[in-house]
Amino acid sequence: MKSNNAPLQIGITGGIGSGKSLASKIFYALGVPVYDADTRARWVMQYNPVLIQDIITAFGTSAYNADTQQLNRSYLAAQVFNNAEKVALLNSIVHPRVAEDYADWVQAHSKYPYLLKEAALLYEAGSYQFLDKIITVSAPITVRIERIRNRDPHRTLTDIQAIMDKQLSEEEKLQRADFILYNDESRLLIPQILALHEQFLAMAGKTY
Repeated sequence: MKSNNAPLQIGITGGIGSGKSLASKIFYALGVPVYDADTRARWVMQYNPVLIQDIITAFGTSAYNADTQQLNRSYLAAQVFNNAEKVALLNSIVHPRVAEDYADWVQAHSKYPYLLKEAALLYEAGSYQFLDKIITVSAPITVRIERIRNRDPHRTLTDIQAIMDKQLSEEEKLQRADFILYNDESRLLIPQILALHEQFLAMAGKTY
C-alpha cells in the first residue's frame, strides 16, 4: 500500500484472452514500470536458490533437469495436474518468494508516481490485498476464445476452458475491480488507458 512518498501500486488483471498484457504494454509505453508477475515467477523458480531447494524438497530432484539445471516444467506440471493439494503446496512455496521479488522491484522503482503489477491470478493468489487499486481488463468470452485460438492454435477448446475454470469468473473480477478497461473491440482501448493514466498521476500527486 502507498505510504509516505512510495508510489501507488496498481494491479492489472483479466481472464485469459482479455488483453491485459496489451493494456500493460500501453501503460509501459507511457513510462509506467510494469511487473509481470507470471514471467517473474518463472524467473524466481529458476534462479532463487532457496526456492529451488524448497521445490526439490517438496517434489523431488526431478523437478530440475540434472544436466541443464533448468526447471523441469513438464515434470512439475504432471505432479500438480488435477491435484488441488499439490497445487496449493506449490503455490505456498512459490508465492512468498515472488512477493519478496516484487517488494524488491517496488523499492527499485520508488521514484515513479505509480507502478503496475500484471498478474493473471491477482485475486486467486491473494496479492491484490497489498495493492492500492485494481484494474480488470474485460472482454466477452466469445471474443477471448477467438483471440486465444488465433494466438495459440495448439490449444483446444477443452484446454482453454480448463484454464478459464482455474480463474475467477468474469463477473467476480468486474465486481471487485476499482477500474475496468473494456477491450471488447467495440471501444478503443488507448483512450481508456490515457484517462486512467492521468487519474493515477493525480492520485499520486505527481507528474512524470
